[in-house]
Amino acid sequence: MDVRVRELAAGQDDLVAAWQLIALGLSRKAIAHAIGKWGWRVVHPGVYALTSAPLTRRQRWIAATLTTPDSVLSHASAAACWGIRRLAGSYEIVTRPGSGGRRRLGGLLVLRSQTLDGDTTTCDGVAITSAARTLIDLAPSVSGRDIRRAFREALRLKTTTTQQLLSALERHGSRRGTRLLRDLATRYPAIPYQRTRSDPEGRALEVLQDADMRMPRVNIKIAGEEADLVWPETRLIVEIDGPQYHQFPAEDARKQRAWERAGYVVRRLGSGIVYEDPARLIALARVP
Repeated sequence: MDVRVRELAAGQDDLVAAWQLIALGLSRKAIAHAIGKWGWRVVHPGVYALTSAPLTRRQRWIAATLTTPDSVLSHASAAACWGIRRLAGSYEIVTRPGSGGRRRLGGLLVLRSQTLDGDTTTCDGVAITSAARTLIDLAPSVSGRDIRRAFREALRLKTTTTQQLLSALERHGSRRGTRLLRDLATRYPAIPYQRTRSDPEGRALEVLQDADMRMPRVNIKIAGEEADLVWPETRLIVEIDGPQYHQFPAEDARKQRAWERAGYVVRRLGSGIVYEDPARLIALARVP
């Protein structure tokens, strides 16, 4: 196999596109010969996998963006790549410059946009819409609760900032669903989502701010053990217990004893309660 093709594929998870091979100087006849000789698999028309192993999700993302030189991963596929909304569908979504409606091509959904300038980047080597643009693209098609969660995850994972989101909204503010994103970005710019370990912790901070409660420190060590929400001045810890709490009760009990020996009051709250009954969180966060 041509060394140039090997080098190209090595940087793209064993994937190549016909337009890239032509740019390297290969003819279409040579590409067809290589497909037959080396057993390349067609992932999309003009996009080939050089191995026979099942494709990973990352390979599916890369293959989607290789369908044309200007394709970028977008919408739900981009959200999954950024890690802000984990959803695996039967097809991947790309956006290309231009106008026209959406078009389904096998395992690919192709959309067009005339406003991609300034909204594209790469995520771990994958051409993609920025995290802020991805949130804007998601907003019209998901529930308010889901877009709130995606907003928190984007900030927790440091894929964007509230200022970057507001800047993107200046360019796309007339689109459906953007009012909620603007409200979130302007209401919660000071919340340290990047300090949280889970979405319930981020939501808890929003609940406390909305109730004008004193804000805790987040995931700091007390007596050598990391605690979720901590008010050092009043010696209070609130632990938000997810499903894993019941899997490791002895470990959680050990940490709680250490905190209590250090003079802290420890209060616990199930993660689902943060969404379903936020008033209980507010009550727990009051001075012991």
